[in-house]
Amino acid sequence: MADPSGFLKHTRGGPVRRPIPLRLRDWGEVYEPYDEQSTRNQAARCMDCGIPFCHQGCPLGNIIPEWNDLVRTGKWAEASDRLHATNNFPEFTGRLCPAPCEGACVLGIADDPVSIKLVEQEIADHAIAEGYGLEPRPAELSTGRTVAVVGSGPAGLAAAQQLARAGHAVTVFERDRRIGGLMRYGIPEFKMARDVLDRRLAQMEAEGVTFVAGCTVGGDGATDIAVEKLQSDFDATIIATGSTIPRELTVDGRDLDGVHLAMPYLIQQNEVCEGTRDAVAVSAEGKKVVIIGGGDTGADCYGTALRQNAESVTQLDIHVMPPPTRDLSTPWPTYPLMLRISAAHEEGGERVFGVNSTSIEGKDGKVTGLNLVEGKRIPGGFIPTEGTEFHIDADMILIALGFVGPERPGLLDELGVEISARGTIVRDANYMTSVPGVFVAGDAGRGQSLIVWAIAEGRSAAAGVDAYLAGNTFLPDPLEPTAVALR
Repeated sequence: MADPSGFLKHTRGGPVRRPIPLRLRDWGEVYEPYDEQSTRNQAARCMDCGIPFCHQGCPLGNIIPEWNDLVRTGKWAEASDRLHATNNFPEFTGRLCPAPCEGACVLGIADDPVSIKLVEQEIADHAIAEGYGLEPRPAELSTGRTVAVVGSGPAGLAAAQQLARAGHAVTVFERDRRIGGLMRYGIPEFKMARDVLDRRLAQMEAEGVTFVAGCTVGGDGATDIAVEKLQSDFDATIIATGSTIPRELTVDGRDLDGVHLAMPYLIQQNEVCEGTRDAVAVSAEGKKVVIIGGGDTGADCYGTALRQNAESVTQLDIHVMPPPTRDLSTPWPTYPLMLRISAAHEEGGERVFGVNSTSIEGKDGKVTGLNLVEGKRIPGGFIPTEGTEFHIDADMILIALGFVGPERPGLLDELGVEISARGTIVRDANYMTSVPGVFVAGDAGRGQSLIVWAIAEGRSAAAGVDAYLAGNTFLPDPLEPTAVALR
């Protein structure tokens, strides 16, 4: 039972960020270590509430009050067991998830919510430091059935681990040179160090998962595999390729030199950090950088450009600036609309809200600036405010407007899976596509979403595959494919 007065004894807290002048000189994670007693104090703020809505806020169904109380009483091993019972990769979500669970925290109705995300990461990191967080759990018996997972992001990895532990022979195919998907190549090192990913991959290999990198399913390269062979060699397939088609900016001047998509820009820097590339082809050093898009990818570009010694960085958001606390349009327990300040936003630069791009200007084929107008974002469009047009100088523009769906040529076209009007892969209640034996998990079926939704979908898709192969399943199935966030 939780300490019902813990929230009265302790205020919300968390780890401090490293000094800005220091962290801008490297690519290390931005947070200082958090001590054990402080973590226990934060866990003690979890109330003995009658109905813990944090369960509904988290698509994984994490048993948050239980592991909070186990941390409060110093039972770290038991807390790790509870956490890993619902989440394959808590050290990922503890660093990268925006914590919808905290938006649904009952304490948040009248006080600051519990620091759930912090406690989650500390449980995972403590377990790893003590040597029991990454113990392999290979299956005792083999089913003799084989499963291919195409894509090695969080959805694919979660599905692969669940199926391997159920006794199936799992092979994960990744077209990039190393395993990890966007967690390796899209997330900057200052948000998650790559050894956090690598040590979990080592655990999965010890559990019997086979990783094949540098292999495009449906490609024609020497290391690629044909779709027909994939289907003949494996009893079931999970598509976990993500939503990778970028949403484009359709204004005059888009084709000028110096205008780039956000993801390739981030990927090349991550390749330099991991040592597989000598230098970036596109650098922000000494440039006036403008980032179009106010989301997480834009913030990742923001921090990356600052570390590359940009002259200035400006991030544009089409939405008006939200309030510093929960907006009335998103009442508890929904995920709150409020101003969010990432670590990168503290490091310099500027954010501009309530603006839309009208055209990009250039000279001699190179970008020189961006024309904007103020206004209000509405569903399906933008209403400009007359007389508010203005211009900002830029010699590098990064487009970070999100993604619109999975790529179809090759794998999807050759499989012949049904595609929805939204551009996502259609699936049934068991995550199976229109092609028998072919399943889909993560952004490829849901559309662009959060890491915690991807892991939940991977776990549920694994349950669907296991039932398809074995007739029934004991694997957890936390998420209906049609489920949406609290709203």
